[in-house]
Amino acid sequence: MNVRFAILGAGRIGQVHARAIASIPTADLVAVAESSAEAAKAVQDRYGCEIRTIDQIAASDDIDAVVICTPTDTHADLIETFARAGKAIFCEKPIDLSVDRVKQALATVEALNARLMIGFNRRFDPDFMALKAAIDDGRIGEVEMVTITSRDPGAPPPAYIKVSGGIFRDMTIHDFDMARWLLGEPVVSVQAAASVLTDPAIADLGDYDSVNVILTTGSGKQCTITNTRRATYGYDQRIEVLGSRGAVSAENHREANVEIATADGYLRPPLLNFFMTRYTAAYANEIAAFVDAVATDGPMPATGEDGLKALELAEAALDSVRTGKVVALD
Repeated sequence: MNVRFAILGAGRIGQVHARAIASIPTADLVAVAESSAEAAKAVQDRYGCEIRTIDQIAASDDIDAVVICTPTDTHADLIETFARAGKAIFCEKPIDLSVDRVKQALATVEALNARLMIGFNRRFDPDFMALKAAIDDGRIGEVEMVTITSRDPGAPPPAYIKVSGGIFRDMTIHDFDMARWLLGEPVVSVQAAASVLTDPAIADLGDYDSVNVILTTGSGKQCTITNTRRATYGYDQRIEVLGSRGAVSAENHREANVEIATADGYLRPPLLNFFMTRYTAAYANEIAAFVDAVATDGPMPATGEDGLKALELAEAALDSVRTGKVVALD
């Protein structure tokens, strides 16, 4: 039997996940819940699903799983609601901006033996999956150093920054998850520096737009993360992993994979300019992985614990910026 879904939230990312569900033969999109009648109707018209309230979805016998795409401050409550309702849960990151609230939600999930996956889509990017496979296959030996470059073309609107939790909890959190995934052992210390270099208004909102982080594991492995909200040349997403016997890297995606060479020099197409286009395949792959885990009762490939650990690294990075010191983790 197909896995029957409801989408909670029909904004930009909700529409991406609705499209992914509709593309999977073993999944059915049954319902959507959305406060905007216009957005809900758009999803209904496109995919033929019903419009229901969140309470109706929780009580529905024809729903096996939900995808939570609502604002961050609703995530923990909705996770608990649908854990009690016996639904499998896919939730966009972060679970909450408070570590204590995340722990509380995860305790409910554990107590009810609920199924929860967190939306760290970059784990499912084909290039990054190939990079991880090269590490796991031993092709570069033991991992020693990881370098993650993640630069946005521009900052989000001020209204978004106000509720995002800041650059470490909103943007770098993806890189914290990737670092943990690639290092293969727990991070024991965090050192971070942060500035406002692109727009003074970001400082007025209590946030940063330019950050660097060094993560260190117990054995001494290191990961360096560099983020900025202003990359004038496009959406810059690169990873390099140095091992004891070599290195593996994943390069940027461009509008076309061609290069023109003339007497004037070399010309290549520009980088993709938005995460929705750069990570199209990743979003589709992560929902497919969730469907498979639900259908087979297999392990979730990105767990609530992964969400908690990434948020803890974000909090440690903030502490490091505020104190100017290396922050040790338990």
